Amino acid sequence: MGKKGIEILVGIFVLLGMLGLTFLALQAANLGSVGSGDTYTVKARFDNVGGLKVRAPVRTAGVTVGRVTRIALDGKTFQGVVTMEVERGYEFPKDSAAKILTAGLLGDQYIGLEPGGDDKNLAPGDTLAQTQSAVVLENLIGQFFTGKAEGPAAGASGAAK
Repeated sequence: MGKKGIEILVGIFVLLGMLGLTFLALQAANLGSVGSGDTYTVKARFDNVGGLKVRAPVRTAGVTVGRVTRIALDGKTFQGVVTMEVERGYEFPKDSAAKILTAGLLGDQYIGLEPGGDDKNLAPGDTLAQTQSAVVLENLIGQFFTGKAEGPAAGASGAAK
């Protein structure tokens, strides 16, 4: 194999490496599923959206069924309004619930949809009535330490005196 053949093989190898890195970057940024198939829009109101971001996945039973398309603040209720697009192939009952969940202990946040039992399905533009806001880790830690300081341990030490 001549010098020119080796240079071509190295060029192909570098090109494949760049394609692989581009694929990984798109997956890490949640942009891997660029296809905009047939979807319908659903909204949900949350007291706290935490670190939820646009393009975050919408999942049910661990399966991605849509994406968050917009996060805004309602000026009257001061709630976060999350707009999401759900693929048409997945129809959810009207009484379904939306939760902001975290992937792992410190991972990215996503919307978890829990199907309800209603006979009627969500229509495009509907707003989910049942929601659960994001759990903020800092608040949990603060409540844990505050609860410890004022909890039964403090009363027990007072009773022992």
